[in-house]
Amino acid sequence: MSKIAIDVMGGDNAPDEIIKGCIQASKKADFTLVLVGPEALIKEKLAAFTYEPSKIEIVDAEEVIEMEESPTLAIRQKKKSSMVIGLKLLKEGKVDGFMSAGSTGALLTGATLIVGRIKGVERPALAPFIPTQKGCSLLIDCGANVDAKPSYLAQFARMGTVYMQQCMAVPNPKVGLINIGVEAEKGNQLVKDAHKLLLVDESINFLGNIEARDIPKGEADILVCDGFVGNIVLKFMEGFAKWILGMLKIEFLRNLKTKLAAFLLKKGIHEIKGKFDYATKGGAPFLGVNGLVVKTHGSSKAEEVCVTILQTEGFIKNQLVEKIKMNFTESAN
Repeated sequence: MSKIAIDVMGGDNAPDEIIKGCIQASKKADFTLVLVGPEALIKEKLAAFTYEPSKIEIVDAEEVIEMEESPTLAIRQKKKSSMVIGLKLLKEGKVDGFMSAGSTGALLTGATLIVGRIKGVERPALAPFIPTQKGCSLLIDCGANVDAKPSYLAQFARMGTVYMQQCMAVPNPKVGLINIGVEAEKGNQLVKDAHKLLLVDESINFLGNIEARDIPKGEADILVCDGFVGNIVLKFMEGFAKWILGMLKIEFLRNLKTKLAAFLLKKGIHEIKGKFDYATKGGAPFLGVNGLVVKTHGSSKAEEVCVTILQTEGFIKNQLVEKIKMNFTESAN
């Protein structure tokens, strides 16, 4: 039975929503959750729930890394924080995965410094899914590396390919490089050079450049970019979805006729809303780390925490980290 460590103090809604999500997840699958945080506080919060004690463990951590803190300083100075202790548990092999809703910068720094990178991987990348007309596409990187080299992007494509093959059952995932035009000569030097590397990599199915307006079409299973571009794409889509849904609500409530139309379209509206509901999408793994580290939204509530924990269990069962290691080992030989 696998063990997953949870940063109970990470995120805007910690510890209440994190613990509530843990309890929900513990009732849906067979694994042990290791709750990392102030022991007395965790026990106090757990007292409000009914759960199977054998599926919940507690590891005391008296410090908390706040969102606004410098990532490097926080990881180095707060050795007793829930994030640092959780990452150490992963490094020491005491747990099979670690999940946090805390600071993305601190989690990446901690994962790199404490857990380390897979041999051959230059930089880990954060890889969430974004909704498209055809379902969803993997966006890699979306914030871990705001400054990148062409070789980083080439490796992101390889790691994303392994992810889609092993965890999403897509046998030959299509890779697109986000750019300002589809032509190979378009874009900045980073994208031009990355295009050349992707074009000759026989381990991936490279489609070529993808313009931003074509991202929602879902032609590419994997969208490759640096973390600066990826973060803008992700947050724009989140904000645009909220705006569209908000405008629809205003229009449908305008008068009796529009309210009737809304009633008739209720099922379709809920389906559209569901495509943009990030609470049902879970978190994103840091691909390239020598251990399973999963980040969920800082604003996550119990439902998203639960989904992310179940997703993390899926990564463990599908041996995501081991398969990426194998890919880079084989390419080095």
